[in-house]
Amino acid sequence: MMIPYEYRYKGRGKRQCRICGARRAVIRSHNLYICRRCFREVAPKINFKKYG
Repeated sequence: MMIPYEYRYKGRGKRQCRICGARRAVIRSHNLYICRRCFREVAPKINFKKYG
């Protein structure tokens, strides 16, 4: 029986940045799936403001 690809791998290795494909420091809140480096570039465009 073949297991679908989506269920074969799980955890941090499966999650990756939508923009650059990095697998480290991925922001998952609000269903973003963007690494923190790309988030700093994209944040003003998607109306995230810096507080603090």
